[in-house]
Amino acid sequence: MKGNSWALKLSAGFGFIFLYAPIIALIVYSFNESKLVTVWGGWSIKWYVELFQNEQIMNAAWVSLKIAFISASLAAVLGTLAGFVLSRMGKFTGKTIMAGWVTAPLVMPEVITGLSLLLLFVAMESMFGWPAGRGTTTIVIAHTTFCLAYVAVVVQSRLASMDETLEEAAMDLGAKPVSLFFLVTLPLIAPAILSGWLLSFTLSLDDLVIASFVSGPGNSTLPMVIFSKVRLGVTPEINALATLMILAVSIAVIAAIVIMRRQNRFQGP
Repeated sequence: MKGNSWALKLSAGFGFIFLYAPIIALIVYSFNESKLVTVWGGWSIKWYVELFQNEQIMNAAWVSLKIAFISASLAAVLGTLAGFVLSRMGKFTGKTIMAGWVTAPLVMPEVITGLSLLLLFVAMESMFGWPAGRGTTTIVIAHTTFCLAYVAVVVQSRLASMDETLEEAAMDLGAKPVSLFFLVTLPLIAPAILSGWLLSFTLSLDDLVIASFVSGPGNSTLPMVIFSKVRLGVTPEINALATLMILAVSIAVIAAIVIMRRQNRFQGP
């Protein structure tokens, strides 16, 4: 048993080093004085100052945050409706086809999705004149399309595991279908919707391939700008930007852990 315990600890240690050593190195070199990433020139925060003075990166960050927020919100609404229909409406004509359409973006390669959406937008522009060119609108539509699938799966799973007697009791007390959904079902699946929204926000903020197909001039997202700069070599500004993103994610994770522990503490008694 002791031998297995030491082997388990050793393998876990190597795993953590493999995962977190590059991140730690990135954070350390974001404070590097030298412009050369691989040459240490002393401690400095000048690259953080230059990062906030870089209009291209700041504009790309604002565009990405705006697109991610809108896409996640639309995906949360449409995905919730799709998950509710697939879980609560029973058998109806075309249910299998609808389920396939909803979940297709989960298994479809991003290159195929991006190319398909690009061809769709070009055909729509030639036929209807909308959308006029590629930009923020087309990126939002594209991101909503594949984020919707994740929300629908999460919400459908929550509805499948939910106790339906609560809804039946509300109906016995005279609740109408609309009131039943907004007063009973929606509060019960709210954590799943929030999880789907956060997942959609992260996926939209992180997307590079699909956005590259459906974006136009002047609408580059943050991953696109970072990718274009990294192709010419990693700069300390990119290290500083990545460090700030790691800090934001770490704060969000710690806050979520604290909130969950407080909820468990109150629910325990």
